[in-house]
Amino acid sequence: MQEIDQLHQAMDSRPVIDMARGILMARFGCSTESAWEIPVTVSQHSNAKLRGVADCLVEAAQPGGEMPQDLQQHLSLAAVQNSRDEPATRRP
Repeated sequence: MQEIDQLHQAMDSRPVIDMARGILMARFGCSTESAWEIPVTVSQHSNAKLRGVADCLVEAAQPGGEMPQDLQQHLSLAAVQNSRDEPATRRP
């Protein structure tokens, strides 16, 4: 039963995570892989669930939306680190 519940949670989280990835790709001009790695890194370093990070990214992209300061700092660091690691051929 726990496995089924986890699958349902993953399926429910997927759309908001995909929206957050699209926002990151548009904002930072990064690849789809990087748009996955950035929120995962933020999640790990901020001790927040990936779904929560994605929710914050989507909310912050709305007019008047803001991201909590601690997540914003983790996001900035993850984006900078990722841009250093991403091959130049993948950047627009």
